[in-house]
Amino acid sequence: MRNIILFLSVFTLVFILGGCTKCNDTKPQGDNLPQVNMDNLKNNESDTTVFGTCVDATSNTVSILTDNGDTVQYVCADVYTEDGTPSGSVIRGGKFVGDRMAIVGRIGAEENLADCIVNLTSLLGHWTSLDRDFEILDGGEVKSSIEAESNPYTAWHIFNGKLILSKDTFEICELGPDSLLLENDKGIYGYKRKLSD
Repeated sequence: MRNIILFLSVFTLVFILGGCTKCNDTKPQGDNLPQVNMDNLKNNESDTTVFGTCVDATSNTVSILTDNGDTVQYVCADVYTEDGTPSGSVIRGGKFVGDRMAIVGRIGAEENLADCIVNLTSLLGHWTSLDRDFEILDGGEVKSSIEAESNPYTAWHIFNGKLILSKDTFEICELGPDSLLLENDKGIYGYKRKLSD
């Protein structure tokens, strides 16, 4: 009887150790490969973006309640070319009280100057072009509406005032009520807002 108990104990121990070794050898393959962790980008110290909610807006200023609980006012100066010609606004998507904002700017002794303001609330929604159809959702998620798309966007984040869609980084050239114009080193991409049916 003692031999049988000893044999079963050794057999059980070998079985358990063999099973554990097999589990440790498992490697992700195909669709199970690890994705870029967008939370790491959000917490990256090199990101100068200030996130918050708009609490006041005038023709040339915007005040936000930051995610850290501070109220900060920025001057929204128009952008000019070297010859003094106006080349556009630093504001993308408007400035409306209650909207979520992402601001890149410079803190000054007397005033803070905004270099780029992205209205995150305006950015949310369903965007479509000839080859892409996706929805930017609150919380960093992107849902693609084209099943056959080879590299659908799955996540988004604002980093130093630029829009990161999965692994692609874009400058937001224009963000209007029904249009989105993005640019990177591969070209300019225009999208129209798709209204719900």
